[in-house]
Amino acid sequence: MMEFVIASGKGGTGKSTVSSTLLLELHRRGYSVVAVDADAEAPNLHLIFGLDNWEFTEEMEEGRVALIIQDKCTGCGKCAELCSFDAIRRAGDKYVVNQMICEGCMTCMLACPSKAIIMKSVIRGYVRGGVTKYGFPLVGGQLRPGRPNSGRLVTAVKEKARKMAGESSVLIVDSAAGIGCQVIASIAGANGVVLVAEPTPAGFSDLKRIHRVAKHFMLPSALIVNKHDLNPEMTKQILRYAEEENMFILGLIPYDDTVPRSMAMRKPHIEAHPDSPATQALREVAERFVKEVLEDWRAWSRRYKPRKPEPYTPLIITSKIDK
Repeated sequence: MMEFVIASGKGGTGKSTVSSTLLLELHRRGYSVVAVDADAEAPNLHLIFGLDNWEFTEEMEEGRVALIIQDKCTGCGKCAELCSFDAIRRAGDKYVVNQMICEGCMTCMLACPSKAIIMKSVIRGYVRGGVTKYGFPLVGGQLRPGRPNSGRLVTAVKEKARKMAGESSVLIVDSAAGIGCQVIASIAGANGVVLVAEPTPAGFSDLKRIHRVAKHFMLPSALIVNKHDLNPEMTKQILRYAEEENMFILGLIPYDDTVPRSMAMRKPHIEAHPDSPATQALREVAERFVKEVLEDWRAWSRRYKPRKPEPYTPLIITSKIDK
């Protein structure tokens, strides 16, 4: 089983377009593929493939939050006074818990003199899956609004996808944007990372951030520069950086205004607009991915493995108060 993550340091770079292309092209070449939507907060891979009917939906419990039994509550307010998260407030003549904020620390329950507070389980989100109209499975997650720990949900999604996959399957993981917990969970345990970047100063900076994460896990990285023709000079800088960092140049994709239209049509771009400039470039990317990455995996991974792991640097926040 092989697992590749499509990632980027910022949103809107074209990760889902690349993911859907690789999935469809690999499937048509006879590979057993599993699509994994690892953006639990804003999943969209199922929209591209037009998947509306999920074959299974599994609840994932997050933990517990406080609940005040109003018949027992005396209104003393000790719970609100001791809550470190300001999750308890007075509403009229009673106290209520904002379960979007409650962290389930149980301080209020232990402090309540009338034993009017209990802890109840809540649902973090859902792991769901189905078969696309093209014949391969898709597994994704959906985080409930306001719930934390999306990284744990992504881990559960990947575990489900791995169980569904066969020994010779290829998992294409469409990651969330950025370098947060969802992305960390997406990258952990993968065989390689495909980084998608845009040729802008912000895009270049965000590429460096996500590449640091890949290097921390000692994963070989491939690079795709999307909309490369909009800023040729910045594209050259990004390619120079990739060469210095021993990244595999997977391809360049030109700007194409038909791409957002294919999203609206709920089709992979190479299906919706088969003759567009972006489609030609995407198919070349898929061809190179198959021949130089999948078919020669061992040599590719040795050639493009990071020279050394990225050291962990803790985040230190300082503040200064002007007097």
